[in-house]
Amino acid sequence: MRSNLLARTLVGAVAVAGLAAGGLAAAGTGYAAPQSAARTAVSARTAGIQAVNNLGLDTAHAANWQCWMARWGYNPGAIDGQLGTSSWKAAQRMFNDQGLGAGTVDGVVGPNTIRALQRYLSQYGYNLDVDGVAGPATRAAFWDFNAYC
Repeated sequence: MRSNLLARTLVGAVAVAGLAAGGLAAAGTGYAAPQSAARTAVSARTAGIQAVNNLGLDTAHAANWQCWMARWGYNPGAIDGQLGTSSWKAAQRMFNDQGLGAGTVDGVVGPNTIRALQRYLSQYGYNLDVDGVAGPATRAAFWDFNAYC
């Protein structure tokens, strides 16, 4: 029992010394970041997730989509397999030019963009419900459509 008390005291002293020195590694796991820092980290992670939205495509299929848009005169930015804001703005311009109703050209993949994509894919023989939801059928059609450029 005395060794347990000594161990706790030693761990506590190391934690205090670590915090005083500014090193969190020595502080142990009993110390957490303030809630505001945790919230900031989650917000940054969420923003990062939303920055690229490949709708289930791997980078090769996404690069094919970018190539397709470039062939039709819509600049998706770098053809890198990452469907970010530039790629989705190009898609929204293309959809709007074809009267498919993507709405605001903002690069955000919302329900209007998904409905426009569903209408677009339906023009190529994919029988999709135009519901604005990127569900399994829409993702499968988008995957199949982008098998090549």
